[in-house]
Amino acid sequence: VNGQSFSADIVMTRDQVAVSAGRLQVLDGKVRIETPEFSNAFFLVDTAKPSAYFVRPAIHTYMDARQSSVLTRLFVPVDPEDPCRQWQAMAQLAGVAGHGGWRCERTREETIEGRNAIVVRASFGPGREYLGWIDPSRRFPLRIDTESGTSLTLANIQDAAQPVAAFELPPGLQKFSPEALIDRD
Repeated sequence: VNGQSFSADIVMTRDQVAVSAGRLQVLDGKVRIETPEFSNAFFLVDTAKPSAYFVRPAIHTYMDARQSSVLTRLFVPVDPEDPCRQWQAMAQLAGVAGHGGWRCERTREETIEGRNAIVVRASFGPGREYLGWIDPSRRFPLRIDTESGTSLTLANIQDAAQPVAAFELPPGLQKFSPEALIDRD
């Protein structure tokens, strides 16, 4: 996983309409995702821990991402030979892993945006599956097609050094816990 350093746009296509779903940066197993829905916030994912945070610097808080964005579960570094292991770990972290194990089946190889990709069918429960196109050299998904007909694709991939500070929690943030609000009664 080490040595990855790139950025890309995330494009969501549904019913042949493509819109920006955000931007991601990757550095050595860590991912930063910015989305249009949360213009003053971002997600930080560290697959080594594993952790996924929703960070809001303007109000000096961060919290566990849980189910805030499917992007934090899909666009993570994976083993091209067994991507299900990492996808399942991120789904468990988000609290949506479901019951039973995940299965990944390599179906074919294709080229996306001039890059070789291994196409994998991931199954995770009855009637739940998606297709993932994984770049074996980057060890990262280039595209995910969900069962709902939505396609998420990386575009404008730039192999370049990413600033280390972009993958760290800004200093002085407090962890916000929705559970703590409930427990205060």
